[in-house]
Amino acid sequence: MMQPTRRTVLATFLSASALPFLAGSPAAAQSPPARLLPTPACDDDDATPASSEGPFFKPDAPLTWDLAAGAPSGERITVAGLVLDADCRPIPNVLVQIWHADAAGRYDNAGFRFRGRQFSDDAGRWWFATIVPALYPGRTRHYHFKVQRAGGSILTTQLFFPGEPGNRRDGLFDERLVLAVTEVQDGRFGRFDFVI
Repeated sequence: MMQPTRRTVLATFLSASALPFLAGSPAAAQSPPARLLPTPACDDDDATPASSEGPFFKPDAPLTWDLAAGAPSGERITVAGLVLDADCRPIPNVLVQIWHADAAGRYDNAGFRFRGRQFSDDAGRWWFATIVPALYPGRTRHYHFKVQRAGGSILTTQLFFPGEPGNRRDGLFDERLVLAVTEVQDGRFGRFDFVI
């Protein structure tokens, strides 16, 4: 059986509201996830933990889900998830902002490369097509996020990759903020649900 692509995995994600990540799919069977501490679950009364804003946040990022358009290099990944409340209900119309380093470990401070924002849909879903960021001195691979419901406080946090050697050395690394990553035919698919 052919391994799915990022597009087919995203289509499956978008056609289901809050199903477990790729449960029973061929991709899940081919590459079992690393043993991770569970991310905060909405029924645990624990919100997604905040983390340092980190460098180079810029307001007014473009409203887009495709951050990799025109990127000449970098391993492709789709990062997606849900925004949920403490009772596991999806929250629509939540602002989700992302920014991260490029394939050389640099941030675009002059423009908006690898920066974007969107609003969760009616089922609380959000997603970005982008690249896997490079390492840079002192940091493991990560994405920066800001998540805010209308009139609510802003969750500022970072998401990390499982199994990265740099995780142990990065003082900001938090096991509760690790993406569930699956290898697909044309890159990776990473899933994380924000609980706010």
